Amino acid sequence: MLLAIDAGNTNVVFALVKDQQILARWRIATEARRTADEYAVWLSQLLTLEGFAREQVTGVIIATVVPRALHNLQTLARKYFNTEPLVAGHPPIEWGFEIDVKEPASLGADRAVNAIAAHARHPGDLIVIDFGTATTFEVIDFNGAYKGGIIAPGINLSLDALVTAAAKLPRIAIEAPDDTQVIGRDTVSQMHIGIYWGYVAMIEGLVARLKAEIGRPAKVIATGGLAILFERHTTAFDAIEPDLTIQGLALMWERAHIGA
Repeated sequence: MLLAIDAGNTNVVFALVKDQQILARWRIATEARRTADEYAVWLSQLLTLEGFAREQVTGVIIATVVPRALHNLQTLARKYFNTEPLVAGHPPIEWGFEIDVKEPASLGADRAVNAIAAHARHPGDLIVIDFGTATTFEVIDFNGAYKGGIIAPGINLSLDALVTAAAKLPRIAIEAPDDTQVIGRDTVSQMHIGIYWGYVAMIEGLVARLKAEIGRPAKVIATGGLAILFERHTTAFDAIEPDLTIQGLALMWERAHIGA
C-alpha cells in the first residue's frame, strides 16, 4: 500500500492508497516542529484502529507547502516504514507538465498535484478551485498545461481576520445557511451571511471572469475540505472531488514506478 502525505499550511493529511483507491485518511494540525517519532506514534495508533499494519505500507510519497515539515516527514518514511519517500516536484519525479507562468518554480506542490489529478480525470480546459487555508483557482488547458490562477484568502482565514480586528464580533462556525435570505436580523446572522454569501459571490464572479478569459468551455472542479459547504447554494461547480490532491499523489507514484 502507498502512504500519501499532503502537508498543507493548516493540516497534514495522511492517506492509505491501493490501486488508486483511498482506503483510509487521517489529518493532523500542521506543526513544522513535529518530529518523526511523534508522527509515528499517532499514525501507528490510527493504522491499528483501522485494521492495518505498518508493515503493509510499501511506499511513501509527500507533497508539502511547508518546507520545514519535509525533513521530519522524510524521516518518518525512512525510520518507521523502511522506505525512501518520493517528494512531489523533486527528482526523480518532476511535474511532467508545462507550467506556463512567469515563475514556474513558485507553483505550490499542492496546486501542481491538483493540476495533474484534474487533467487525468477530466478532459478539456479546467478550472480547479481548492478550498484550503487559501482559496486557490487553477487554470489547466486541454493539453494539461498549467496556465496560472488566482490566490484569495481562505474562508476561515477571512473570518479569523474579521473577528480579530473587530472586538465586539463573536467567533462563529462556518456553515451553509438553510435559506437564501441575505438581510440579517442580528449580528451573528449578518456575519454568517457576509462570510458565506460573500464567498459564493466571489466564487461565481471569479469563475465567470476566468471562463471569459479562457475563451473556451471550461469544467470547474472543486476540492478541499470546505468544497461541499458551497455545493447546495451555487451552480458554479461541475464536480466536487475532496481527495484530488491525494489522487494526484497516487497517480504520480504510479507513473514514477511504471516509468522506472
